[in-house]
This record gives sequence, structure tokens and C-alpha cells, in this order.
Amino acid sequence: MNRVFKEEKQTGQAILVRQPRDIDACDGLIIPGGESTTISRILVNSGMHEVIRKRMSQKNIALMGTCAGCVLLARQLTDSKADVRLLEAMDMQIERNAFGRQKESCERSIAIKGFSTLYTAVFIRAPVITKIWGACEILATAGKEIVMARQDNYLALSFHPELTDDLRIHRYFLEML
Repeated sequence: MNRVFKEEKQTGQAILVRQPRDIDACDGLIIPGGESTTISRILVNSGMHEVIRKRMSQKNIALMGTCAGCVLLARQLTDSKADVRLLEAMDMQIERNAFGRQKESCERSIAIKGFSTLYTAVFIRAPVITKIWGACEILATAGKEIVMARQDNYLALSFHPELTDDLRIHRYFLEML
């Protein structure tokens, strides 16, 4: 199912990506939350991992990863035994499920660089960015924990912006295209 959206002066089309060839139609790709091991296996087994990496090498796709998607954008995991094949898009290290189990899920107000007011972030079994280097930039923290970072046209979030009515992060991502 394709959805057409029009928000202020930006127009575009959101498509559901199910096969590697679907990525060819994308200027930007959002890798959602879920379980990073499962998403990694789906990307590898379907051939999408290779297609995304090729587009990254050509520098012609923007990526946003939320929660498990954030994990997949990382260059390193703190758990070296995890069965996750990373996209290695961003110079950052991730700790999976750092906010705890499902019952520790929460909402927190966070300050995001460039946003004039606080943002209510929804954390569900969320990862934490434990280290950044190179061109990776911290955009938000929750306490001492890094929960949002950007590198070039890649955006990593430990939380779920799709679970709020606040569209600022989605607008920010669209501006990266």
C-alpha cells in the first residue's frame, strides 16, 4: 500500500519496502523498531542488506533507524556475541536493550539539538548509544545516555517517534533528503 503525504511544502510518497528492488525507488529509508536480530536476518536473507550497503557507498540514500533500526545503523555492538549483521553506517557503538525489559518502557522529555521545545520520546526495550567517534554527532541524551545521533544523512534514534503525534523528527529526516 502506497501512501501519499503532503506536509507543509514537502511532498512525497511513502512506500512499503518488501524486496531489494523496492529500495531503488527510495531517497530515504526508515528502518523501524522491532528485534534487531530478526530484522538483520531479513535484510541479509532477502538481499536488502547488500542493496542498502551499495546505496550507502554511492551516498545517495538517507537512513533513519529507530530502536532496533538504530542498532543496525551502528558500526559496533557492545555484545560481540550478538547474531546481528550491522549496516555500519554510523561511527557509533550500541548496547541493545539498555533501557531494560518491556516493563521498563517509558516516556521521557528530551532536548534535541535544533528543536526549540522538549520532545516526548517513547522508549521500548530501547538501545543506548554508548560511544561515538569521527563525524557522528550527538543530538539528544536522556540523562547521561546518548539516545539520538546523526552522521551525514544517517539518523539514529533509541526511541520511537512514530508513537507520538509530534512530527518534528520526521520533518527533520525529510530535510536530510
